[in-house]
Amino acid sequence: PSWSTPILESVASIGLLFFLFLVGLELDLASIRQSSRRAFCIALAGISLPFLFAAAVSFILRRSGFDDEVPYGQLLLFLGVSLSITAFPVLARILAELKLLTTQVGQTAMAAAAFNDVVAWILLALAVALAGPSGPSSGPLVSVWILASGLGFVAFMLVVVRRVMEWIAKKCSSPAPERAFADEAYICLTLAGVMASGFMTDLIGIHAIFGAFVFGLTIPKGGEFAGRVMKRIEDFVTGLLLPLYFASSGLKTDVAKIQGAEAWGLLAVVISTACAGKILGTFAVAMMCMMPARESLALGVLMNTKGLVELIVLNIGREKKVLNDEMFAILVLMALFTTFMTTPTVMAIYKPSQTTRRRSHELQDTSQPELRILACIHSSRNVPSLINLIDATTSAAAKPTLHLFAIHLVELTDRSSSIMMVQRARRNGLPFINCFTIPGTRRAASSPNNYQIAASFESYCHASRVTVHHSTAISALHSMHEDICHVAEDKRASVIILPFHKQWTMSSGRGCGGEGDGNDDEGVENVGNGWRVVNRRVLETATCSVAVFVDRGFSGGGLDSPEEAAAKKVCVLFFGGADDREALKIGCGMAENPAVSLTVIRFLGDSCDESDEAVLSEAKVNLAAEDEYIEKKVAAKKVVEELVSIVRGKGFQLVVVGRNGAKIGDMEEHQADNPELGTVGDILLASTATGTSLLVIQHHDGKEMKGKESVGECSV
Repeated sequence: PSWSTPILESVASIGLLFFLFLVGLELDLASIRQSSRRAFCIALAGISLPFLFAAAVSFILRRSGFDDEVPYGQLLLFLGVSLSITAFPVLARILAELKLLTTQVGQTAMAAAAFNDVVAWILLALAVALAGPSGPSSGPLVSVWILASGLGFVAFMLVVVRRVMEWIAKKCSSPAPERAFADEAYICLTLAGVMASGFMTDLIGIHAIFGAFVFGLTIPKGGEFAGRVMKRIEDFVTGLLLPLYFASSGLKTDVAKIQGAEAWGLLAVVISTACAGKILGTFAVAMMCMMPARESLALGVLMNTKGLVELIVLNIGREKKVLNDEMFAILVLMALFTTFMTTPTVMAIYKPSQTTRRRSHELQDTSQPELRILACIHSSRNVPSLINLIDATTSAAAKPTLHLFAIHLVELTDRSSSIMMVQRARRNGLPFINCFTIPGTRRAASSPNNYQIAASFESYCHASRVTVHHSTAISALHSMHEDICHVAEDKRASVIILPFHKQWTMSSGRGCGGEGDGNDDEGVENVGNGWRVVNRRVLETATCSVAVFVDRGFSGGGLDSPEEAAAKKVCVLFFGGADDREALKIGCGMAENPAVSLTVIRFLGDSCDESDEAVLSEAKVNLAAEDEYIEKKVAAKKVVEELVSIVRGKGFQLVVVGRNGAKIGDMEEHQADNPELGTVGDILLASTATGTSLLVIQHHDGKEMKGKESVGECSV
């Protein structure tokens, strides 16, 4: 109803104000200054050529009788900005979905789009200043006054207010006991600053969103304060308030205003010039920068992405009476069309995955036998136990030939902080740039959590002879498994280690390996069922062996000192089958480490496989005197009971099992709650106490990797 329009637009304006504050908060001017010359040239071409085309469109509009009261300069500026804009958040999402974030095309597009954003806001501010507070009828002196006042406001914000915000950010990062109260007060003060800045620019005669945007630029991007503010308001703004702005824009767009062949022909001209200017300008400069033709064309299509910023420009032009209802509808349809065409067009002309993997295999040096492990991490809490696991799994002699590829898995969502994280990760370098094998080299971490992960691996790399490569993989959960499997192929990994989707914490301080019969002392945190689906998909699609690691205290008591190492008791449960044989091989590899005491327990079934007997015979020969080999013949109805009893009574820190081993007796009746752990793993997870971690192995025979060098059965 018409009476609700003012309310809707008021709430939408508040949402837009805070969204532009978030845009300024996520835009790092330092990263734009560090962008390559190639990205700068591409962004410049993607702005200048559309402006030339906008001049031609403006001339056509004049000849067709379009609103003669609007000055030609103002019309040219609004059309030029609307045709030359690249929507940075939308582009980042498209790049993530197409798996292009870590490619040359993706990195160049992100850098160019960030620069394009800044230039677009400057040009829009100039267009608003020229239009004046009441539209095209304002005099030139008013426009000059607005422009001068706007420049003074920006200078004041970047010189004075920025220092104040740096002081606030520093205070919020200090570990003082009153910090919690201070955080609340400073966040409230910051949100009030958004409103005050918007009020000032509105008072000057520029739109209120510019004040909020500039205020966002003044907040330091390096500390915790920016992330804390963003987490507080982004869900409320982007989930509730901002959609109202889209609804308001949709209500203002009347497609029925586009009447007659001339109007529809004008729509075709606008869409054609928008696509041609952006794509041709970007393509030409990219070719001059020695980029391949297909990558250059894909980059041009990506840079043609429009989004919310386009709608903001058009709404302001409509408010200032520079654009009438017909032209407003034409430009909105143009923005929708150019955005919708991006993903299918890029998918049709550019498919980098196969080429990238082929080049990666060609560049690998296969002259030396190497052990390559790909380990996935959810957070810094996974790192200590992972390092202990790698230490236990490899002997001192094998460490010089071990390459550990550690990937920090980060979910990409629609939230603004995800786009900020992508931008920081791009500045950090992807993929596999952060290699800590050279002493004294370190790049700035993309977040405090990522810094802790990087520092831990750097320390481990210096303390051991293991070559560690640390990187960050940013992707949506529904396609995260593709990234993991592609990296495993690229790096020729023998095994992928996945963290279980639940994390255990010790609440009573009991050390690893404590005996007990319950879970009273453990707290369980579920990191999300989405990660559980990722693990299952990796198990289904991986072309190498996969291990699911359930950490229930394996990080406690490291393997660095002999006194602590003596407590590390590892058990391999053997029932039969390819996965159990693989688990036994890993256990025998652990037995070579003097810090590990190994126990192999074989449960005898009704039949024996020759392959099982051969592997067991070899294991018996290689076991040391202090290691133990046990064979158990159990009644069919008591297999599960005996299995749980043995693991509880021995106090093992780590149990290694096969995922799809042979089922004996009443194991066949067990309904697994966690199929990714297999029958034995699921039984032990539900029945054993804190301190007993699990390593569940799924074997891959390497047939699907036939023809690729140095790839075959997992051998640890």
